[in-house]
Amino acid sequence: MKRLPDILDKLVETVLISIAATTVAAVFALLAAILGSNTTGVNGIFGYFSRGIATLFRNIDVAAWSMILLLSFGQSVLTGYFALFFGSFGFLTRAFMESIDEVSSSSVEALKATGAGYLSIICQSVIPASMPQLLSWILFMVETNIRHATLIGILTGTGIGFLFSLYYKSLNYSAASLIVIVIVLTILVIEYVSNYVRRVIL
Repeated sequence: MKRLPDILDKLVETVLISIAATTVAAVFALLAAILGSNTTGVNGIFGYFSRGIATLFRNIDVAAWSMILLLSFGQSVLTGYFALFFGSFGFLTRAFMESIDEVSSSSVEALKATGAGYLSIICQSVIPASMPQLLSWILFMVETNIRHATLIGILTGTGIGFLFSLYYKSLNYSAASLIVIVIVLTILVIEYVSNYVRRVIL
């Protein structure tokens, strides 16, 4: 129990990195999705480019991103952050595109018929109509990133994953087991909160 404060400190660091990476990735993903969506795309070139980038980033696992970024940043918080960011960006871009195409096509056509401008269509129709689905995907990505962050921490020497690796390698199995229990409990709590929020917004 003496190590519990250190474990909780690293857990908070891991959760904050996951939330920060997901939030920033969601902003960029929304911009890319709007440009790449069949409903709101400006032209075909932007659409193909956005979909290509999303496919590339989505198909590279976060562990692979970690190994690639280790060459640039070494074992640091930035490595873990950007690994989560790139993985989140690819997934969210694709998810946002599908959400926008699914829920906002009819309202976009109606606004275009009235002569509304592009920004008005985005702000008054696309984002409000698809916001519940977008928030749901963001919450799902936060859950996923917290799980991924543990593995990434082992590779990049950050967060609670690094602490687990340190205790495990030093044969301190009781502390390593405590970390596993804390991670499992944290994931269960976050999943419960996320599911509750999704039920409310949807």
